[in-house]
Amino acid sequence: MKTVHSLSSLPWQLAGFSPFNWRLFKSDDIRRAQADFPAMPARVPGSVQGALLQAGHLPDWNQGMNSLQCEWVENRHWIYQVDLPDEWFAGGARQFRLNCLGLDDRGWVLLNGQEVGAFRSGFAPHSFDLTPCLQPAANRLQIVFDLPPRWLGQIGYTSQITDWKARFNYTWDWTARLVQIGIWDEVLLEASDGAEIQRLKCVTEVDAPQGAGILRLSGQVGGAPDWQVQAALSGPQGFIRQATLSVEAFNRSGLTWEGLAVQLWQPNGCGEQPLYTLSCRLLDAGGALQDEQTRTVGFKHVAWQACEGAPAEADPWLCVVNGRPLFLQGVNWTPVRPNYADVSEAHYRSLLESYRQLGFNIFRVWGGAMLEKECFYRLCDEMGFLVWQEFPLSSSGVDNWPPEDPASIEALSAIARSYIERRQHHVSLLMWCGGNELQGALDGGKVGTGKPVDLTHPLIARFAQIVAEADPGRRFVATSSSGPRFSADPKDFGKGLHWDVHGPWRLDGTRQAWREYWERMDALFHSELGAAGTSSVEIIQKYSGGLPLMPATADNPLWRRTLWWVEWGDFIRELGREPAALEELVGWSQGRQAEALACVARALKSKFPRCGGMILWMGHDSFPCTANTSIIDFDGSFKPAALALQEALR
Repeated sequence: MKTVHSLSSLPWQLAGFSPFNWRLFKSDDIRRAQADFPAMPARVPGSVQGALLQAGHLPDWNQGMNSLQCEWVENRHWIYQVDLPDEWFAGGARQFRLNCLGLDDRGWVLLNGQEVGAFRSGFAPHSFDLTPCLQPAANRLQIVFDLPPRWLGQIGYTSQITDWKARFNYTWDWTARLVQIGIWDEVLLEASDGAEIQRLKCVTEVDAPQGAGILRLSGQVGGAPDWQVQAALSGPQGFIRQATLSVEAFNRSGLTWEGLAVQLWQPNGCGEQPLYTLSCRLLDAGGALQDEQTRTVGFKHVAWQACEGAPAEADPWLCVVNGRPLFLQGVNWTPVRPNYADVSEAHYRSLLESYRQLGFNIFRVWGGAMLEKECFYRLCDEMGFLVWQEFPLSSSGVDNWPPEDPASIEALSAIARSYIERRQHHVSLLMWCGGNELQGALDGGKVGTGKPVDLTHPLIARFAQIVAEADPGRRFVATSSSGPRFSADPKDFGKGLHWDVHGPWRLDGTRQAWREYWERMDALFHSELGAAGTSSVEIIQKYSGGLPLMPATADNPLWRRTLWWVEWGDFIRELGREPAALEELVGWSQGRQAEALACVARALKSKFPRCGGMILWMGHDSFPCTANTSIIDFDGSFKPAALALQEALR
């Protein structure tokens, strides 16, 4: 029989050390060690930075230039410690495993002072066998974090990256450097005697002509061959179907249910989101329960069709959900906070409810970050959001070519399989993508100047193969954007060269020129586009950290933090003078962003089904930017652009 205990409620401690000093301990207790930062309480999941902030060792990195005062955290080793309850080890279990769903990003696990394993990836879960190091009582667990990579930020060389950690943490044009360290997802202790559901794969489909559901269940179960696996499906209308088969039969072929009388899951704005509970139970010869796993699933049918008037060779960008062509309208999803380990489910829910209110139906989970927490996908299931999930690769400005070396291909292939295994049962999941803005050639090429990668690249070809094998019912695209061109050039409108494109992200010319550009636009899909706008006066004041609020130029460190989106020069060109006050600049900028994005939304939606949709860059601020392309500010309030989009897309 298997039992599972969450370590989240235990009283964790955290301490910081000069690198490797902890290996000189005479004691395995960080509370008695000579630490640079003595033991303090810590939440799990949680980040080192969050614990240090709570303990008063760090300033609020969102204020002014305080993030610079937090970078020293990267230069220490950090140890999380907890004493495991004795009663968790009672009973007949033969093996005790520690399953860590998210560690950011490298280090070692110790039990009673003995190393039980090492880890190196923030993108994949890690499992450790604790059994050989267990004591009869008083077992102490430590998770030690090594120094993180020095640089993975926005500018660099994609082809040379060999560290599997979220890159946005190292600065992007919308966030400061805060290189998260810590336990960012659940930690579980599993006790097993070998009788358990070791692996479970659940895939749902829809027989479109019949409107009936199909469910395919497979996996690996440990237990006597004649023990039973009992599967049951229930939903809003009650019990639907049940089956019982032997462990031997289940391991050999799993089970398939067809003709299920289910209600179809609809995207936000198209109907309801009925969800179903699948229970899989392992029963011994006497009928006693040995293990159980559940999945929440839904049923939808997706087909991709050619956009009206598209070239014969173009990729299909018209998404048809349950027989209904759907204009995809949403935002690029970036992490809620740089210290995403500390983000609660309540914070996710509040933000997602805002997007639902705006009428959006899709998120593109951007490749410069990580696989979002399970609760994000569960909430997307509940609220009707489709999810375009990227594997963790992004452009770097200097070199945007994915790695080609065999070791990186193998490592990223394992990460891709892990992504699929953990999230493919979610009805919200729409498609997979190789990464963000992968293009050019191995010898470089700035973003926007190179052709997007395709299946001729060995890593992208491997991704496509993995998706075809592990999740064949879902689409895979090589990168975003994709097709012949990275972005749309007005000189080439009408030539069939613009399939899925990125940009533009700012209104550089006149407002009339912006309107004319979008009226003439011929792209089949837009997976990134945007327009800059300042945060509110209140946000800028609240997070200024005492720095001057004006001028809004590169000479002001407050505005230099996210310099890409400063519009001081645009104001002068448009009005012929400098802004008289912050209030005037903010009113002009936010109004301009609202007008620009509403123009785009009306133009593209009017082209449907010649255009399949638009995904804005970007949705929400994870850092209190003075200016950015976001439509929801750092405190969760709508910018005027959000409300203008809500009206334009209605």
